Amino acid sequence: MKVTINIDCTPEEARTFMGLPDVSAAQEAVVDEWQRQALEAMSNMDPQSLMKAWMPGGLTPPSAGEGWEQFQNAFWAAMPDVSGKPKK
Repeated sequence: MKVTINIDCTPEEARTFMGLPDVSAAQEAVVDEWQRQALEAMSNMDPQSLMKAWMPGGLTPPSAGEGWEQFQNAFWAAMPDVSGKPKK
């Protein structure tokens, strides 16, 4: 014998029926704190320090131009040569 019972209720009604605690206030507080921390972290981001971290070797280059040139050289070295000419 198989019996199927369908109950149409909201998640809040189901939690109340099952005797589970209402944690919506705690959840809202946690989400608000995460949002505050994310916005604070974004406001403290310095694009220059991010670029220094992403440059090859992670070292601070003597000049921005030299670091960019190193980045380009590494990029082009990784690309296959489809022209058939020997690499220099």
